[in-house]
Amino acid sequence: MLFILYTGKSSLEVKIEADSNDMTERPYLCVVCDERFTTKASLKVHKVIHAGDQLYSCTECDKQFTHLRYLSTHKNIHKKKYKCTECGKCFHGNQELTIHIRSHSGEKPFECFVCNKRFAQATNLIKHCRIHTGEKRYKCSLCDKAFSQSGHLNIHMRVHTGDKPYKCSLCDKSFYCSSHLQRHERSTHKSR
Repeated sequence: MLFILYTGKSSLEVKIEADSNDMTERPYLCVVCDERFTTKASLKVHKVIHAGDQLYSCTECDKQFTHLRYLSTHKNIHKKKYKCTECGKCFHGNQELTIHIRSHSGEKPFECFVCNKRFAQATNLIKHCRIHTGEKRYKCSLCDKAFSQSGHLNIHMRVHTGDKPYKCSLCDKSFYCSSHLQRHERSTHKSR
């Protein structure tokens, strides 16, 4: 998806336009991950990813990949071709390294035109814009709730599974969401 922030249009207008153009320019949809493709052949090649047939192995770490190009990109980590000079972490490519460097510099070049919140990555801005548009593409299969981000759906699913991974260190209470544990600790154990 192309996301352009330097046009005369607002960021949200560009995102919405990109989404609608995406459906006409890339009509072939992968039903597993919602990625779109321009040709049926491209979609067919992509579907191998979801088939689980991993054909190419890395000789240095034994990771496996469905496409040779994924293996080639992965090998950049072992070659230390894209290495952060600040912390030494290695990346697959220059784009990932550039994004990572922003975590050290604090640079946030992508700004929401509605609330002026800034982001280091365009993808995070796109996810954020769903708050303003009301788009909720992640739907719970067990109830009527829907969410703008997949992580929020994952947290919600704990309501149905009963999973409460966040445990209070001062009492026996457990919570399905870290913010609920923090609120509990502030209100219940604030004097300790």
